[in-house]
Amino acid sequence: MIVRKLKDILDTERDVKAPTWCSRRLLLAEDGMGFSMHHTVIYAGTQTHIWYRHHLEGVYCVAGSGSVELIPSGETFQIEPGTLYALNQHDEHWLRAETDLHLICTFNPPLIGDETHDENGVYASAEEFEKTRAAAMRADN
Repeated sequence: MIVRKLKDILDTERDVKAPTWCSRRLLLAEDGMGFSMHHTVIYAGTQTHIWYRHHLEGVYCVAGSGSVELIPSGETFQIEPGTLYALNQHDEHWLRAETDLHLICTFNPPLIGDETHDENGVYASAEEFEKTRAAAMRADN
């Protein structure tokens, strides 16, 4: 059994931060569950371009308000506590937060570690992420 508390993840390598969000990675690939689970906060007044070409994501809002806008259609959905949205077609989108949005997110395949979005809003595939991580470790040595 795996038991983790959010307070124990804060300010560790599982607490990944970017300019418009932070993602507390509660479960990762190494945990062997077949998916990863995150408590993500999208900061109030921000927008984030996201396009998970290598992952499917389910998102459940537990606090805050905002919207998700599909690209290129412009179709927009309001997000509030109790809202679930699932990016089941690798949907490219804008995620906007009116107030801090607290989201519980699951990814399939699971994230490995400290992935962040590239210039296209994409998380690298597991293979790409591992190659980048290995190259960085070689450069550090």
